[in-house]
Formats: sequence, structure tokens, C-alpha cells
Amino acid sequence: MAKKARRKVEEAAEPPFEFPVFDSKSFLTHEFEMTTATTIALVVAILLGLLSWSLGVVGLPWFVPVAISVVAIAAVPLVLPRLHEAARTYTKGDWASLFLMEIFGWLGFWFLFANLH
Repeated sequence: MAKKARRKVEEAAEPPFEFPVFDSKSFLTHEFEMTTATTIALVVAILLGLLSWSLGVVGLPWFVPVAISVVAIAAVPLVLPRLHEAARTYTKGDWASLFLMEIFGWLGFWFLFANLH
């Protein structure tokens, strides 16, 4: 009796898991694309930090540079696919990492430039 029950369980079991074939070309292509996007995000963050600092030196209230920078960061998904064709295939995680890099980079460079003055 027990042998029949074991055979049924063995027959109903799924085949063992096999790892998919690693495609190194697509992996490297994606990594190079993300490196380009990261470079663009860093340049945007530096420019926004410099702009925010210069608007603060002129004497504008703090919310003017913040509003301009938020609009510029929100416009990046509209501009980046035109600068970098592969941006059309980015996932939500890719976009989230670029947004966070731009936001914290902008704030970091703004504070850095403000402390240098």
C-alpha cells in the first residue's frame, strides 16, 4: 500500500528547476545603458544644484529653486528618451533609481555649493 502512495507522489512531482541560460550580451548592454542614464542623471543633479545655489545667492526665496528643480526632475522622463534611445525600455525600478539619484544629488550639490560660498 505504501509503495503505491509513494509512486503517485513521485509521479505528481514537478520536474527539477533548471537555471535559464545567462545572456551576457544583453546583460552588458543593459549595464552600459544604465551607466549612460546614470551619467545623465548626475549631470542633471549638478546643474540643478548649481542653479539652485545661484538663485539663492541672487536672493530669491528657497521655494523658487525647489519648484524649478522639481519641475526639471519631473520632466526628465520626457527628455531622456530623446537623448538616449534605450530609455524607452527602462523598468519602473530603473526610473525610480534615476529619480532618487537626481533628487538626492541635487540636494547634495546644492548644500555643497551653499557651504562653499
